[in-house]
Amino acid sequence: MTQLLQPIAENLWTNEAEPALLGGRLPNGKIVFPYPSGDAAEGVEPYRLSRKGTLWSWTRQDFQPKEPFEGPEPFQPYLLGYVELPGEVIVETRIVDCVLEDLKLGMPMEFVVAPFDATRATYAFRPEKA
Repeated sequence: MTQLLQPIAENLWTNEAEPALLGGRLPNGKIVFPYPSGDAAEGVEPYRLSRKGTLWSWTRQDFQPKEPFEGPEPFQPYLLGYVELPGEVIVETRIVDCVLEDLKLGMPMEFVVAPFDATRATYAFRPEKA
């Protein structure tokens, strides 16, 4: 039996068979991600974000970030980018299931839940499968 990984934080994605990122709709109608917490969440309605978007920008993180660093040990480089969810928001995200050379501006991307370390999961996007 495989143990399910716990999310790295609360309210990141929906609890559905096909999860989606959980954003918030502010009282003025603006969509935000991540879902606000504490006093900032007052008046905010949960909003299920689109599972598909387009690659807006990207890079490869080749060095370990400053302390307090959280992630797999030893550090392994990873892809990081911005995915535009049309009409909603641009999400900063890890990019998985590809290499830097596969990425192209505007390419279709899809949301996935991905391992973060041995016990936790995070959100990510990957190139959309045909």
